[in-house]
Amino acid sequence: MSGSPDADGAANGRVAGKKPMTVFGWLSGDEDARVCKDIPEDACDEQPRSFLIHLLTLTLTKVGDGLVDAKLVLPWLLSALGAPPFLTALLVPVRESLSLLPQLFVAAAIRRMPRRKWFWVAGSVGQAAALLLMAVAALSFMGALAGWTVVGLLALFALARGICSVSYKDVQGKTIAKTRRGTVSGYASSASGFIVVAFGAWLVFFAGGDDHRPAFFAAIIMAAAGMWLLAAVVFSRLAEFAGATRGGGNAIVEAVANLKLSFTDSVLRRFLIARTLMLGTALVTPFYVLLAREAASADVSALGLMVVAAGLASALSSMIWGRLADRSSRLVMVAGGALACGLGVATWLLVETGAGMVSSLWFYGGAIFILGIAHAGVRLGRSTYVVDASTSETRATYVAVSNTVIGVMLLAGGILGGIVQTAGPAAAVLAFSLMAGLASIASWAMKEA
Repeated sequence: MSGSPDADGAANGRVAGKKPMTVFGWLSGDEDARVCKDIPEDACDEQPRSFLIHLLTLTLTKVGDGLVDAKLVLPWLLSALGAPPFLTALLVPVRESLSLLPQLFVAAAIRRMPRRKWFWVAGSVGQAAALLLMAVAALSFMGALAGWTVVGLLALFALARGICSVSYKDVQGKTIAKTRRGTVSGYASSASGFIVVAFGAWLVFFAGGDDHRPAFFAAIIMAAAGMWLLAAVVFSRLAEFAGATRGGGNAIVEAVANLKLSFTDSVLRRFLIARTLMLGTALVTPFYVLLAREAASADVSALGLMVVAAGLASALSSMIWGRLADRSSRLVMVAGGALACGLGVATWLLVETGAGMVSSLWFYGGAIFILGIAHAGVRLGRSTYVVDASTSETRATYVAVSNTVIGVMLLAGGILGGIVQTAGPAAAVLAFSLMAGLASIASWAMKEA
């Protein structure tokens, strides 16, 4: 019966009861919520509500990320507290690697639970608690003690974030249809980007003399903590149905077995190679900031300009990247890596030739804007790819294995950055940009998801 719902579902996905769409229909670009690809039958009717819950949750946490950016805001905090300069160099490696490395072991525990949203809720509350303690430390301590306390609490924040990361991908794969995952992430990134831009503009025009007071940063950190607490409340309302629990055995045994996939699973192996090389788009950012600091003295207004540039890049590009990722997440990774590579090579040439424009802080604001566009594409492309290229049975394992491997590579990349930087920040920009170019080539060789 070619005209039956079942016949249509065989070609396009399951068909649930047709409901009038309002906000969901406008945001997703669908007439209704009938088409449900790669999600359980029971979750199909919950598509509109699930979509909006994911959208609001991601927006809140991304705003929080912008308020406590480890590459921009937290270094200013440590400076205001009089912490030793070498502690600043620990912020990004601690923030990124400790949110990735434990995930392989956490994934095994998550797989033993048929409903996994509560792992995300607990992780979100944990992140908020770490930030609230960080705000207290900013108000209570100074010098090395304050610096080490902030770095230690950032480590706890990162560990809680790792729980959220691995559980979220699995929950998203059960509650959001395959053709809408990149779209919801793109909208959230754009919405949060505009909010972060407003924050940066406030720093530029209205922060005034508060820029060196620890209380100034403590207030910002407490606001970020509020974002994660509210996100936990919102996400707890998600309708998640029981899923498969296979793969939830002993954590250490599962870790060894799952890591073998990086060698035996060709799809995962190629993705890991590309994603490792794509670290260049993240590791290069501090070296653009170093070049900017050489060009002009940095105060809270300069911080605001950097925040505005990064926020605008996310707001203006993420929605587009998200829709493109639903068509081909692989090509989005290709484009993001190529853009970062081109920018870095051009910047290196301008610095080496002594072009007048490289003495302007606005030049680096523009560079960070372009880099932000490229990195937004890389992030959306890789996160959509790992969900779409896996199945409901392998998704949590794919995410955990890739994130654990990348956590180790981040530490290696930090060492590489320290070595390359001895030749100057421009050389580091060139090295990591060429790394992004190689990532673009490796992404081209991946299997289409």
